[in-house]
Amino acid sequence: MSELFDEVDEEVRRDQLKKLWDKYSIFIIAGALLIIAGVGGWRGYQYFEAKKAAEAGAAFDKAVELSEANKHTEAEAAFNDLAAKAPSGYRMLARLRAAAEVASHDPKAAAKLYDDIAADRSIGTEQQDLARVRAAGLLVDSAAYSEMLQRLESSTGPQATFRHTARELLALSAWRANDTAAARKWLDLIANDGETPPSLRSRAEALQALLPPVAKS
Repeated sequence: MSELFDEVDEEVRRDQLKKLWDKYSIFIIAGALLIIAGVGGWRGYQYFEAKKAAEAGAAFDKAVELSEANKHTEAEAAFNDLAAKAPSGYRMLARLRAAAEVASHDPKAAAKLYDDIAADRSIGTEQQDLARVRAAGLLVDSAAYSEMLQRLESSTGPQATFRHTARELLALSAWRANDTAAARKWLDLIANDGETPPSLRSRAEALQALLPPVAKS
């Protein structure tokens, strides 16, 4: 008797499933097709993004080769093309390299390009700091200490990635301006920072030796 009831229940379930399928099959099929299309689209997007990145990497390497061959005009054009068309990571690198190419013949124009990068809030603070320091490096021989301080002071904090170079540039600028107090301030920061690179520390010590001795009170 129980087997009869089981067969009846099974028949009822099959009948209910058939009714559900007849009613909702179009939606089930459409949903499945959407899932398949979505997965296929995502795979396609990943493929094309990887292809674009590979092409940009090859183009970037070619531009670097032009630069190393002292073909700065061609290299600049290649980097500018990448900065306009490449994926975001390569665009940032290309902008920095394009500015470096300009620096080989027009430091002031290159400093302006670096300033534009430093002012771009769509990029990371580390990239902004790098651009800021590179611009200051091009202007250290011509800009007033007050301008250098305005440019670099925010990059000299204890956690700033490029603080060592920023401090050295400020020390050098202050020394050129005969501001021994400011020069000594930055040189002391370099000396007291345990993470200062050895080569930079040596240069700072050499500059410190050129300063007049501290007056005794």
